[in-house]
Amino acid sequence: MRYLTFALGKGRLANSALDLFSKVGITCDEMREGNSRKLIFENEDQKLRFFLAKSPDVPTYVEYGAADIGIVGRDTILEEGRNIYEVLDLGFGSCRMCVCGPASAADLLTHHEQIRVATKYPRIAKDYFYNEKYQTVEIIKLNGSVELGTMVGLADLIVDIVETGSTLAQNGLTVLEEILPLSARMVVNPVSMKLEQDRISKLTADLRRVISPKEE
Repeated sequence: MRYLTFALGKGRLANSALDLFSKVGITCDEMREGNSRKLIFENEDQKLRFFLAKSPDVPTYVEYGAADIGIVGRDTILEEGRNIYEVLDLGFGSCRMCVCGPASAADLLTHHEQIRVATKYPRIAKDYFYNEKYQTVEIIKLNGSVELGTMVGLADLIVDIVETGSTLAQNGLTVLEEILPLSARMVVNPVSMKLEQDRISKLTADLRRVISPKEE
């Protein structure tokens, strides 16, 4: 039996995924050791292999077959646009992708005039404004705190992930429109889905049972 390889987004995403996996009997104790310098972890008994990656890289590893399965946020899936199958909403990491700005900027979203939008997610932002709102925008890609974009006059609005909204409120900003809900997802390489259909289908069914037990 070949190893089934998982790419997990680093940080809270990976920890939540490991907690979920443990509920269906999948374990990798080495990954819980915070001082380990290993990059790849294996469960020899279950023929499973795990590695951690930056979230934007997870869809790439999965698309090219370096990982059979990936655990990553839906925001990353949409932004990266890779050829992968999204098979399961894992039910954690819930948040929203939103258009945000000062309350006084709300009118900019109704007049269809050209505006500048700062974001870490240019693909998602462009798709929303061009294909849903039919509004012309200049997208400015930022990598740091996008809230600064409106505060220093770089942009009229921002598109960003919102969890509680507390950071926005502290900086005089608010949610003006919600683009879409987000959460962690399981994604699969298309070739792996064929080669390992039985194992992946069983894993998906087992996870679905513990995520939504009322559906059974």
